[in-house]
Amino acid sequence: MKRFGRFVGIALVLVAAALAARNCFSHDLVVRLADLREVSFEQMMGDLRRVAVIYVGEVHDNPDHHVLQLRIIRELHRAGIPLAIGMEMFAAESQQDLDRWVAGKTDRAAFQRIYRSSWNLPWSLYGDILLFARDKRIPLIGLNVPRDVSQKVARQGFASLTEDERRELPPNITCDVDESYMAMIRRSYSSHGASANTFRNFCEAQMLWNKSMAYHLLEYIRKNPGRTVVVITGGGHAIRGGMPVQVDRERPGLTSRVVLPDPVIHDGRITAEDADYLWLSH
Repeated sequence: MKRFGRFVGIALVLVAAALAARNCFSHDLVVRLADLREVSFEQMMGDLRRVAVIYVGEVHDNPDHHVLQLRIIRELHRAGIPLAIGMEMFAAESQQDLDRWVAGKTDRAAFQRIYRSSWNLPWSLYGDILLFARDKRIPLIGLNVPRDVSQKVARQGFASLTEDERRELPPNITCDVDESYMAMIRRSYSSHGASANTFRNFCEAQMLWNKSMAYHLLEYIRKNPGRTVVVITGGGHAIRGGMPVQVDRERPGLTSRVVLPDPVIHDGRITAEDADYLWLSH
């Protein structure tokens, strides 16, 4: 599939036209990728309210992306939609800690320590989302695998895991992706400064995250079919070829949308095969 087309140039033209027309630097610009048309944030939300899963990508350390994620969550909650929030930032083994936080049984200082043991970026980036979930009693879902497991796969490959380490993981993780998603993994790999002879391990670690997060998401949906899940994850996992395609293979017909804030895919081009909406702030 030709995922990476010429959209970036078109998007920049749309941005320039929108700015000139409004003479305004705080306007949301949302592009619906199916037809490359600018739509309002409210129009996008009207579409998102109709689906079961919404993947909202991010560059982890970009505060604007987390503002967008919280805004989408707030609007869905305001519309009365039963929600859950799936997070790459927590492993599935943290679920009890997440449940206690949402139930108000863990104070902020204690939960911040749990957060820091799970994710190495500042609390300030995700704190408003986590506090909103607690205040509104919105379930949080730990989607990821333990950090030491993913790091071991990145260093030594999936085959290096012990039987105990594999017990809660999808079987036979391999670097089996299409050409366009492989190109994105290679770009990400080069930005990590890793050596070429460990690329396969790096790719297997990415697929381990995609497949494991898809598995834990589907397990939650199976037990809680009435809730819409907003998935918060890096752009490389949120893009259709990442986590969503793994979900689609296991649960065909499950309705979903992908929202990507720009830029989440460095040096890449985004088309309708990658996402449904592109959000640009300026």
